[in-house]
Amino acid sequence: MTTLFVATTGGHLTQLDSLASRIPANGDALWVTHANEQSRSMLADRDVEYVPYVGVRNVPDVLRCIPYARRLMERRKVTRAVSTGSGIALGYLPYLAARGVECHYIESATRVSGPSLTGRVLQWVPGVRTYTQYQSWADQRWSYAGSVFDGYESTAVTRVPDAVLRVVVTVGAATQYPFRRLFEHLAPLLAAEGALARATGLPVEVLWQTGDTPVDDLPIRATPVLPAAELGAAQGKADLVISHAGTGSALAALNAGRYPILATRDSSRGEQVDDHQTQLATELARRGLAMHRDAQAITVDDMIETLSMSVRRTTSPPPFALRP
Repeated sequence: MTTLFVATTGGHLTQLDSLASRIPANGDALWVTHANEQSRSMLADRDVEYVPYVGVRNVPDVLRCIPYARRLMERRKVTRAVSTGSGIALGYLPYLAARGVECHYIESATRVSGPSLTGRVLQWVPGVRTYTQYQSWADQRWSYAGSVFDGYESTAVTRVPDAVLRVVVTVGAATQYPFRRLFEHLAPLLAAEGALARATGLPVEVLWQTGDTPVDDLPIRATPVLPAAELGAAQGKADLVISHAGTGSALAALNAGRYPILATRDSSRGEQVDDHQTQLATELARRGLAMHRDAQAITVDDMIETLSMSVRRTTSPPPFALRP
């Protein structure tokens, strides 16, 4: 017996990694995802099959998954498949479900008020069980079994930076959608003699994780992508974390104990496929786990305020019970 854990890279893979430890084991585990710095680092000690990338809303890419799904099923005796999306779930779950594999689709925590396009398709596929991470829109078709944000809480701290104020700015591993507004706004604020340095009296050291955003003309030292472990370690040492409002990036900041400033992408500017990041950032702010700001509205006062906040894991989250 083998369980496939299937997800695209970025926040979808981070969520699946978090939830997999809460799903009761059932035989061997095989991870199916795309190869990049994040996935190689996160899954270094796992059994992994790296497959071609499935683009956002790309039907040919989805169809190209089917031969891989067939070979994996035949070679590894797959009996269960679990996915957090996105498009890769459409390439694997319907095929596997049609052949008797127990299939489960967990909608992203980013989807606060209803399912994604992937979820809206999969909810009608016979044999695919669907789950939401929010009780507010659970129904007979969408079960609620928990959330990746279970067990976190914010707490007031007295965190005094040492000789250097360390900042991590990250936009995650997502491709296709640049977020230049964030970098343009933050570059002067976080410069060597910028507003944050003047306000705190400390030199500012910034790790700029820029993804696919073109920033060659900005006065920053860009690192497009970092291994998950390296980025997590940097956030753990940082005094401030400023992130796009992606689920994976938010989780990484929370796991590092940081109370992040979450900047939301705007779909009307081509920064994301829709405005689900606004919903997620609003939800995490409601839970008291993050500060939500528009990319161009972040202030030095906001940054200084987050120095007095931290996040911790207070309880071990309950098992994520899959439907029979």
